[in-house]
Amino acid sequence: MSPSQESVYPEYETETSQTSKLLKKFKETPFVPIGMGGFAAVVAYGLYKLKHRGDMKMSLHLIHMRVAAQGFAVGALTCGVLYSMFRDYVVKPKE
Repeated sequence: MSPSQESVYPEYETETSQTSKLLKKFKETPFVPIGMGGFAAVVAYGLYKLKHRGDMKMSLHLIHMRVAAQGFAVGALTCGVLYSMFRDYVVKPKE
């Protein structure tokens, strides 16, 4: 390869920082990281409450935590889709 050749992936070479890539993605789709964070929070809360569940069966506790985590993730994705549709069709000026 000669040094005068153009790069195949110029956008990857300009953004070398993982943090800048993450911030760019967060600005484009803010509800995906929120959904991931909420999912992780529900899982952490479920693990904490696992010790103090009382006389509740473990299988019932795990089912409740799974439903809560999935509900948060699906809710965040739904809000993200609605936000994207609002941004593209309502806020975007008519051409």
